[in-house]
Amino acid sequence: MPEPSALEALTQRLGPPRIASLIVTIWGDAVAPRGGSLWLGSLQAILDRFGCNPGQVRTAMSRLTEEGWLARNRVGRNSFYRLGPRGEAAFGAAARRIYRLDPPAWDGRFRLAMTGDPAVVEALVASQFGQAAPGLWVGLRGEVAALPAAATVLMAEPRSLGEARDLAARGWALETIAAAHERFLAAFAPLERVVPEAAEALPLRLLLVHEWRRIALRDPALPEALLPEAWPGHVAARLAARLYARLLPASEAWLDAEGRAEAGALPAAEMAGRFGL
Repeated sequence: MPEPSALEALTQRLGPPRIASLIVTIWGDAVAPRGGSLWLGSLQAILDRFGCNPGQVRTAMSRLTEEGWLARNRVGRNSFYRLGPRGEAAFGAAARRIYRLDPPAWDGRFRLAMTGDPAVVEALVASQFGQAAPGLWVGLRGEVAALPAAATVLMAEPRSLGEARDLAARGWALETIAAAHERFLAAFAPLERVVPEAAEALPLRLLLVHEWRRIALRDPALPEALLPEAWPGHVAARLAARLYARLLPASEAWLDAEGRAEAGALPAAEMAGRFGL
């Protein structure tokens, strides 16, 4: 029996990704840096590597379009997609969190919000606030600009490092996030010891970003002083960066050759700032 390829081994370990969620990853990582538009046929060619059939892809695209993540432009018999209003609103902030290597600066103060309003809670979670107690939400940085006007946010400066660490531990499920980092390391570290086939570079890169995205958007990027000892997030982020840089040339070559938008071949990619590139 032949040995499984790097992609087969990884998908066996992780399980198949949800198609709609994977498509969001594809747009954010591979399509947005190349003009934002992609032919449905090019998307299907990518998803073929994950075992997704055309019916499943059409269903997922219909749902993503209805929800505003994507918008369709039909040219003759061909369908092209680009980000919809919801996708455009979400992707910029998400990309900054996904591709950063080090946490942003912190001014030493917490942002506190008290609310039970579901719409405000949704905005707080999207802004990486954590729930420190029932109705009490805590954040670290200037994400408050994105919150609804109904949200009242107070600034609080801890009296000691111990008090700050205690509030951080109550606000965010750090043990759960650390465990997610450990699982990421266990799944992707073996990739550093193999040479993947060129045809697998893009699907491996997308799977890497897909799994990393799920962690990075939950991780509040606490400053070093507030983290538990031996925090695995630093090691995981640097592994993600190394693998991304390694898979990038062959995956971009595939997009150069096979990716199509309304105007023809995809434009050159703009990758500056991703994982320190």
